[in-house]
Amino acid sequence: MKNEDPVKIEAMFEADALRILRDIPGITGVQVEPLLPDGHRPDAIIRFGDTAETVVVEFKRHATAATAWQLIDYATRIPGARLLLIAGDTTRDAREILERHGVGVVDGLGNAHLQLPGLLVHVEGHGRPRPTAGTPPPARLTGKAGIAAQALLLDPTRKWRVQDLVETAAISAGLAHRVLTRLEGEGLVAVEGAGPRRVRRLINPGRLLDLWAEENRDRRTERLTAFRLAPAPQQLGIDVANALNRAGIAYALTGAYVAAREAPFVTAVPVVDVWVTDRVLLDDAARTLDAEPVATGHNLMLKQVAGDAPLAFRREADGMWQVNNFRLYYDLRTDPRRGKEQADRLREDVIGL
Repeated sequence: MKNEDPVKIEAMFEADALRILRDIPGITGVQVEPLLPDGHRPDAIIRFGDTAETVVVEFKRHATAATAWQLIDYATRIPGARLLLIAGDTTRDAREILERHGVGVVDGLGNAHLQLPGLLVHVEGHGRPRPTAGTPPPARLTGKAGIAAQALLLDPTRKWRVQDLVETAAISAGLAHRVLTRLEGEGLVAVEGAGPRRVRRLINPGRLLDLWAEENRDRRTERLTAFRLAPAPQQLGIDVANALNRAGIAYALTGAYVAAREAPFVTAVPVVDVWVTDRVLLDDAARTLDAEPVATGHNLMLKQVAGDAPLAFRREADGMWQVNNFRLYYDLRTDPRRGKEQADRLREDVIGL
């Protein structure tokens, strides 16, 4: 936190918002601001030293990337005003988006970022969300719900009925309805018609991609590192695909190898990553590939997840099965080997969202 003087916030908030503010180090003097003589009041007055700034405050129980984009849209409609989000909990992606667009944030996990002329408060929290009794959890976009999100992204102009999403994503009607309802509440889909004619239309694919990439988790991922003799990574990928095709094993290539095929921005591909169906043991897949499991010096990474979510909407190119580009973006994003940089380039140059 920069600024030697404590930051004083005078505001009229509900109890939870006051508690969140008071828990942030350096923010002091939180109190109720009386009504102004004309019957109106600012949402909050932030005082530091001899300076006072008026801000507009939004309070949310939970803030995701989608929430952040909604607030940024709202901020554009109040030109010249400062916007501050106070939330029970926020995701890392939400905080990064808000910070990039100049929106302050304080949450119940101990995170805070507030930047005003002459003031910078930045605190990294390490807490856990406080559960809110009686509040049903939203349909998080992971697992089968994440497959539904990919279905929408892959066909962004379609008008979706619940049954359409059921059939395309191979999920239950209940889950399809929950996902669409969640996205409607997040402002990511628009509703048209009523009753049997009711359909949803995706109105912001880029923000849906942000939300899915933020919430998706591949739980219980099995990995096997191996080495297979090959003259170059490009040939290794071809050999792997040919061997798995001959054996009838479902798979999808991913990572830097596929990114290099999609765009020329990836120049080094030291390891070929492959998602393998959960119907085959990874040791058996390695034997099929004539690859030797090794702890170090590997050029092949075999992975699988129960339910085969990474194989959803895989596509064939030149006789090789590879993950769809949205799944590729996610896989790159979670890869510690320069993956975030490669994911951003893929999104800009190939996906275009």
